[in-house]
Amino acid sequence: MSRARQPPLVTGISPKEGAAWTKVTIRGENLGTGPADLIGLSICGHNCMLTAEWMSASKIVCRVGPAKDDKGEIIVTTKSGGLGTSTVSFKLLKPERIGILDQSAVWVDEMNYYDMRTDRNKGISPLSLRPSNPLGIDIDKGKLPQKDLEQIFPGKSGDFTSENFSATWYLIENHAGSSFDQLRMGANNLKKQATKKNEGSLAYVKGGLSTFFEAQDALAAIHQKLESDGTEKVEGSMTQRLENILNSASDTADTLFQEVLGRKDKADSTRNALNVLQRFKFLFNLPLNIERNIQKGDYDVVINDYEKAKSLFGNTEVPVFKKVYAEVETRISALRDLLLEKLLQTPSTLHDQKRYIRYLSDLHAQGDPAWQCIDAQHKWILQLMQSCRDEFITGHRVAAGALDPEGDTRPPALGRLSHSAPVKRGGSLRSPRPSTCGFETPQKVQFVEKLSDVVIGQLPNFWKLWISYVNGSLFSETGEKSGQVEKSKKNARQRQSDFKKMIEELTSRLVNLIRGALLPATMPQVELSFYGGWENKSELTGAWLTQIIHTVRGCHEALSALEIPNDLLQVIQDLLLDLRVHCLMVTLMHTSEDVKRLAEKEDWVVDNEGITSLPSHFEQCMVQMLQSLKEPLEIKPGEINVLQLDQVQDQASELSAGIMKVFINCLDQLSTKTDGVFHSPHNISMELSSPDRFTYIQEDFRPTPEQRLLIILSNCQYLERHTFLNLADHFEKHSFTGTEKITRVSVDAVRELDRKLFEAYIERRADPIAGSLEPGIYAGYFDWRDCHTPTGVRNYLKEALVNVIAVHAEVFTVSKDLVPRVLSRIVESVAEEMCRLMQCVSSFSRNGALQARLELCALRDAVATYLNPDSNTSFKLALESLPQLHSGADKKLLEELLNKFKSSMQLQLTCFQPSSIQPVKR
Repeated sequence: MSRARQPPLVTGISPKEGAAWTKVTIRGENLGTGPADLIGLSICGHNCMLTAEWMSASKIVCRVGPAKDDKGEIIVTTKSGGLGTSTVSFKLLKPERIGILDQSAVWVDEMNYYDMRTDRNKGISPLSLRPSNPLGIDIDKGKLPQKDLEQIFPGKSGDFTSENFSATWYLIENHAGSSFDQLRMGANNLKKQATKKNEGSLAYVKGGLSTFFEAQDALAAIHQKLESDGTEKVEGSMTQRLENILNSASDTADTLFQEVLGRKDKADSTRNALNVLQRFKFLFNLPLNIERNIQKGDYDVVINDYEKAKSLFGNTEVPVFKKVYAEVETRISALRDLLLEKLLQTPSTLHDQKRYIRYLSDLHAQGDPAWQCIDAQHKWILQLMQSCRDEFITGHRVAAGALDPEGDTRPPALGRLSHSAPVKRGGSLRSPRPSTCGFETPQKVQFVEKLSDVVIGQLPNFWKLWISYVNGSLFSETGEKSGQVEKSKKNARQRQSDFKKMIEELTSRLVNLIRGALLPATMPQVELSFYGGWENKSELTGAWLTQIIHTVRGCHEALSALEIPNDLLQVIQDLLLDLRVHCLMVTLMHTSEDVKRLAEKEDWVVDNEGITSLPSHFEQCMVQMLQSLKEPLEIKPGEINVLQLDQVQDQASELSAGIMKVFINCLDQLSTKTDGVFHSPHNISMELSSPDRFTYIQEDFRPTPEQRLLIILSNCQYLERHTFLNLADHFEKHSFTGTEKITRVSVDAVRELDRKLFEAYIERRADPIAGSLEPGIYAGYFDWRDCHTPTGVRNYLKEALVNVIAVHAEVFTVSKDLVPRVLSRIVESVAEEMCRLMQCVSSFSRNGALQARLELCALRDAVATYLNPDSNTSFKLALESLPQLHSGADKKLLEELLNKFKSSMQLQLTCFQPSSIQPVKR
């Protein structure tokens, strides 16, 4: 069951006052669901249903009747809602009675009712009183064809205003599906309307009944006189006299009412003029209204008024209308120029552009405003991009790090990079970047970011404007009706190639401006004058180039999101490829420069493994380099792997290997570096008096040249065994190719340096020890052919062993892994020298041979841990050059003296014990 509707509510009436039969418009809520639902309407107590015309549930049009009350409410009654209420009232103006001789400004016409059958009405428009639905019930159009009705009712018509009106035809045509109750209700409605009409006519007759009687009596008396007098028209007859009297009465009446009738004609003309002004006040006020609405920016109102005036008066032949309409056209022409000027103004939003294009299309502007706007936007974006470059080139730019309009000094959000954490040992390789408060962004980076902001901010709207132009969404319903949408689509199809050239020019301009700033070598010389000019600006580091790559990628992604064809964005992909390669090469070259400065960070403090922080610094430097290259080498959709390019692969491998060589060269320079703070080296044997000298190295330690060699030798070993292998893994993780070549070149270079430094150290330490043997042997004019019976090992040999022990201590302090390698070479040199000296002796006495064998055996047994095949051979040859011991007493004495030597030198020889030292094979 449907819910009951709310009672009618009248909230407005226009006009709010007027004389009887004034046409009014009633507005409100719930005023009925249709003409049949409206069953009552009264204004000031007068029933107005006869003239009521239901328009909608919120609007009814009718005429006010001659009510008794001067002011009253408007009451609407409907079937669905019942009796309604009103929040407004209507004031009925009653005309004053005017006598026949009283002056009047206007002539009051009598009201003539509309006769539906004769279609005659002099005072009121038939359309205003003729009911559209005389039965007052819902119309249900039948499905019977019109031709069949004409055959069934020949010569008749279903139009109730026709003289041949057929009620049956009307009912079949309009109420074929109506129920009997509905038809009975319609009949009752017709009776009510007829009763009201008859009551009005009867009242008119009753009011003038005495006049009718008097006229009847006068006509009867005249008739009697005429019958008695005859009908001939003779002079002096009653007929003639009556004619003269009537003529005289007519002349007198004309004289009496001439002024009144003149005033009536004048009032008629005045009223007609006022009616014309009132009826066409829209046209006469339109020029001024257009001007006012233009000033207020109400262009929609202007366009609606213009369309209305054009439809009503566009083809008028009335001179006054043509004159006013010409003025309207002049104002509209000026509005077209104004809107076109606003459309082509820059900058402007996409919403405003669409709005102005729609206005111009509704005003039927000449040309193609949408394409004019697209062309203007294209030129403006190009100008913005070039102006951006000119600002930075000429220096008319706020200094980097200064506050922007929002007071933020940080780099733009697009492209902010997270910096690597400080290295664990020795701190960061480069000076730390300024803090956020003083962040200095290079001009080239600022330029690329601003240029990208221009493109991202303007090109999407430019593309969307074109899409709207293609699909015709720039135009309103008026444009659709007038065929402008189809015309726009046709124009768009014809200009697709032109727009493609615009996009290509914009992307090419973007790419060329960035290339001119960052990659001038990739551009023809003739274009550098237009896009270059950055020679005075500082070159960028890899980190800033990475930020630029991030910015350009963001720009490319923003344009790709607009579904711009990939072929139009390929130039940006090519630029990204060149930028990624450039960033890779610049990062590698800058890393090489950073590695050169690593020598300044050498503190010569060794750890438990015998290495300094320098290899760690180098490894962290390389790792940070690879991490900084992670984003440039990352492969985004549509990009290629730059490391798969043969030329790039070869250059990257060469530069990477070059970085390794630079670091090895840095170690070589450190090994030979001398400065004034170094103390002159004391005799090594004298330093044994301070054993603590080798237990630890203080923070202000200044190494001797020999200690430098040992420290760098230890670092070289660490590089070969650990650092280079770790770096090879890092290179592979970051998809670097040619890792084997880089590792091979690095290992070969570090081995060559190791060999060079090792020989230099051996030369510094072995030569003095070997050189001291001969003077020691022959000290005091000693002669192998004439010597006393041996009493022990002589001091020269003990001094040589002490010097070897000093070398052991020096090496062990730096790296115990170097001890076997160094001591083996030292012992080899000493053994070789002893062999040479023994072989140079021409002859030995018995005691001399015993003394020589004692010293050779003592030396051999003392350094037995560090004997190698060469040193063993030297000792063997030296012993073979001596006479053999034949007596048991000599052998016993030799053994006793050897045991005595070992007992007395036990503490010193402890360092040669092999308990914790294992030889290292090279």
